[in-house]
Amino acid sequence: MDVRSRNHVRVTGRSGGPVVVLAHGFGCDQNMWRLVVPLLEPDFTVVVFDHVGSGRSDLSSWSRERYATLDGYVDDVLEICRDLALGQVVFVGHSVSAMMGVLAAAREPDAFAGLVLLAPSPCFIDDPATHYRGGFSAEDIEELLDSLDANYLGWSGAMAPVIMGNPERPELGEELTNSFCRTDPEIARVFARVTFLSDHRADLAGVTVPTLVAQCSSDAIAPPEVGPFVQGEIPGSRLVTLNATGHCPQLAAPEETAAAIAEFTALVSSAR
Repeated sequence: MDVRSRNHVRVTGRSGGPVVVLAHGFGCDQNMWRLVVPLLEPDFTVVVFDHVGSGRSDLSSWSRERYATLDGYVDDVLEICRDLALGQVVFVGHSVSAMMGVLAAAREPDAFAGLVLLAPSPCFIDDPATHYRGGFSAEDIEELLDSLDANYLGWSGAMAPVIMGNPERPELGEELTNSFCRTDPEIARVFARVTFLSDHRADLAGVTVPTLVAQCSSDAIAPPEVGPFVQGEIPGSRLVTLNATGHCPQLAAPEETAAAIAEFTALVSSAR
């Protein structure tokens, strides 16, 4: 199975333009970027893909062993970049994919012109000993995962609107619910543990490429303290707080999200 088929890779936009790779988060697929992609295509080469186990990826390529940590997903990201051979890319990682970008850029910095960490969280669990606030207690996360294990479809219906936010726009929560429900429950259980139990705070300092941290003004999954923490740990990074609310600004506020990506990409491209 070649990389492009395995991850259902699609390349659109301006040929020869700066390359933007858009990576989706837990329970989603590349369709989550559909409102952002047309806004970027006139000026950039745009790459979207599905993580193995999501969307139209090759499900036979998934294994519990390979994807029990973020390292398996990082391997995939780097393989995609090498296969495309488009030069240095700006990697836009949403939610858990932000940490995939952090790990990938630390491992192979020459593959990246920059990182955009969209609604990132290096650790979802509070750490009172270091005064770190991730937004959840260890007990909260265990309860969340137990609920997911017991009834994945029910969990999806309850959690997706919370994650999406924007209660005045219930169609957004419904879309995320449907996206969650399309994911194989076994794969979702493993990916959820990787997402919510990982702690990559110590990896942030290893990023040496230009980085934009883009947090939302209100986010039930990544509290406002997380953005400044990430920005403070990555040398030379910038922080922007979007007016967007919820954890999925690419759906809730695609124009603002695309503008932040485009401005940063243009900036790092002109500096090369």
